[in-house]
Amino acid sequence: TAMRARGAMVTDVVVLVVAADDGVMPQTKEAIAHARAAGVPILVAINKIDVPGANVDRVKQQLAEADLIPEDWGGKTPTAEISALKKVGIEELVDLIHLQAELLELKASESKRPKGTVVEARLEQGRGVVTTALIQDGTLRIGDAIVAGVHSGKVRALMNDHGQRVDEAKPGMPVAIMGLSGAPVAGDELRGVPDERTARDLAAKLQQIQRDREMAKMRHVTLENLFAQIEEGSIKDLNLIVKADVQGSAEAVCESLMGIESSKVKVNILHRGVGAVSESDIMLASASEAIVLAFNVPVPQDVAPIRDQEGVDVRTYNVIYDAIEDIKKAMLGLLEDERREVVLGHFEVLKIFRSSKAGLVIGGMVTSGRLVKGAKVRVIRDERIAFDGKLETLRRFKDDVSEVTEGLECGVGIENFQDLREHDILECYQMESVAATL
Repeated sequence: TAMRARGAMVTDVVVLVVAADDGVMPQTKEAIAHARAAGVPILVAINKIDVPGANVDRVKQQLAEADLIPEDWGGKTPTAEISALKKVGIEELVDLIHLQAELLELKASESKRPKGTVVEARLEQGRGVVTTALIQDGTLRIGDAIVAGVHSGKVRALMNDHGQRVDEAKPGMPVAIMGLSGAPVAGDELRGVPDERTARDLAAKLQQIQRDREMAKMRHVTLENLFAQIEEGSIKDLNLIVKADVQGSAEAVCESLMGIESSKVKVNILHRGVGAVSESDIMLASASEAIVLAFNVPVPQDVAPIRDQEGVDVRTYNVIYDAIEDIKKAMLGLLEDERREVVLGHFEVLKIFRSSKAGLVIGGMVTSGRLVKGAKVRVIRDERIAFDGKLETLRRFKDDVSEVTEGLECGVGIENFQDLREHDILECYQMESVAATL
């Protein structure tokens, strides 16, 4: 997913391939969102036009709904109808790509020092660090001094995409490079420099910058720092990703958000979808400096660490009005101290039964962290939030307790909610006040 999030950054023109029988799929919408976040023009190839069930008009309608209106429908999105299997329409597609390249004035010079982007890097036995990069300008040759990310080196060997050794790599060529001191990360810039000493000095400076950023926890845009960044002029677009429990809610949220008027900042909805916040949502937000707004949907346990690592601001709401008011206040610099959610633990409902003495008894196990009596708790069912309330009772055997930790069984009761079902997940959390950083 991280590679997909950065892939559009390396691309001059995105060729979005959509099957004529399947139409626009969720992963298609994700690719569109990444391309838009990177500001890369999109060209659509409608493939499999020869298979039974192919419906080109339906695909074009779906593209139009995604705001990619085909040129033959009066829009600005170049579209080609092809069959890759039977090689139908391929020449027309290539012509469209060439035309787009001319319109964008995509040019490179072979005589310049090389520049490119890292696609991946790995450590191979006997070879050391092998870095795959796309050369975008200039020519990379064996013996060149280079810097990639925060690492430097001298090119010892080059291999093309067929695994054959080559002496040089020209613009547009993917190449495997050996000779770097360490492994850069996908998306890092690669550049040629005059000599190895210059490469080492530059890498050292970049390493110091990286350390400073890590120490300062280089901030992504959040509602707390939004006003400061607007005033600094460092942000002119507020990018948002909207996730909701149902499509109708997502549409209503987006309509309300797009209705916010500001002379200093424009609201952009990069992506909207139904279901829990995913790793893909986090990586898109990280790559595009976006805030994620989640309505009645959770951040799963396996996604939360990625959110924290990427420093992405994820806001959870039950009421659309609250989200709109928060964003308006943030734009005006009136947002109060942040109420940050801290997840304490998770509990799985394993058994439900009735007792003549205790009434309805909800039994289960704490699967992570801890449950705290009196804390907030949300009921997660089928990746949706079924209820959000308060953990009213907590029992171990016959005793009332204030806390139960991971791996222990217990009984629970939620204030004003009786509709718990087996295998529901309870997420116990509390809100902490954090001073706004403007």
